[in-house]
Amino acid sequence: MPPFYKIWFYRAKLKLVGQLLMKPQPRPLTFVGPRSAEKLSRAIGEFGIRKLLIVTDKPLRELGALEPTIVALQSHGVAAVIYDGVLPDPTAQIVDAGIAQVKAESCDAVLAIGGGSSIDCAKVIALAAANNYSVAECIGVNKCKLPTLPFFSIPTTAGTGSEATCIAVISDNDTHAKGAVIDNKIIPRATALDPLIMQGLPPHITAATGMDALTHAIESYIGTLGNEDTDFFGLAAAKLVFEHLPEACSNGDNLAAREAMAMASYYGGMAITQALVGYVHAISHNLGARYGVPHGLGNAMVLPHVLERLKDDAQESMARIAIHAGIGTWEENPDLLAQKLIDRIWQLNEQIGIPATTDVIKSEDIEELVDAALSEGSSYPTPRYFGRDECRQIIEQLRSA
Repeated sequence: MPPFYKIWFYRAKLKLVGQLLMKPQPRPLTFVGPRSAEKLSRAIGEFGIRKLLIVTDKPLRELGALEPTIVALQSHGVAAVIYDGVLPDPTAQIVDAGIAQVKAESCDAVLAIGGGSSIDCAKVIALAAANNYSVAECIGVNKCKLPTLPFFSIPTTAGTGSEATCIAVISDNDTHAKGAVIDNKIIPRATALDPLIMQGLPPHITAATGMDALTHAIESYIGTLGNEDTDFFGLAAAKLVFEHLPEACSNGDNLAAREAMAMASYYGGMAITQALVGYVHAISHNLGARYGVPHGLGNAMVLPHVLERLKDDAQESMARIAIHAGIGTWEENPDLLAQKLIDRIWQLNEQIGIPATTDVIKSEDIEELVDAALSEGSSYPTPRYFGRDECRQIIEQLRSA
């Protein structure tokens, strides 16, 4: 456990960040349901936008997933320029290329179509271009004075919640260490949660991104920075994931399940943008940075291990999640309810094909992973700070035998 003075410093830093995040935040105009992307396109035209940069990745473009939106935009007088250079865990170099393109094409707005990486990339493009900054100058809390270029989003996955958050995660070009741009100005002006766009998402991506949404719901709720608003959204997100993720994985054409998962992602994003996350993210981020483990998959694997170790510290909160999600009843004691929640997560992981271990973790990397995870975790409002042994045990348990 860190020395007392370090704990005091971490809590003071969290209090400062919390004060910044707890300021009234804009709620994006949100269109929900089949063909909601077309409704967003019409709204963009009504806002007076005439040329925008679509930020996406090559696979989505090659699949033709952008075409309906491009046609809808054009029908409302909006021209679209495409930047498809986004990769998972986008680096500053990738974002800087997008900034250069939005300036070269004289675009007056930015639209993200894609998963969390595309949305995060687009957020920083819109912010940096408006302020004439590089990515490096945007990293940190409220670094930019001017608002973003008008920014909109159409998520194609249901998990990251980036369409609702004031945070964008960008990796260093060389080290791939993750840095965060934290600013209320990067919350989209409007977003579309369109299950039709998510229909073709493969089961393994549906599973991993859905568990990302569940992790956001739980970590925001059991942490120490939450409030009535974030608790409301966190509980709703958890209930939706437990009820609809298995169906979304097994029957991707079920639009009701897809829409429910889109809402879970959105609610989870609303929760973490103020309440933040915890050790699940601290460990998962570093597995992603070092080995390229997809973020949602990493969260899914780490989540039950972290909750096992925090059960005594967050017992009441975990019990309330279990009750709200229909996993237990008020007549049961909190310790049993907390364990039921953990057991249900293990069962859900197995049901939707999340592996319990991975073969990418190298024994010689473990101590560095522990250092990095503990360092990141110290910045989060977790119910309790982990010691080295606890963190090491989790990482070792994730290694394939």
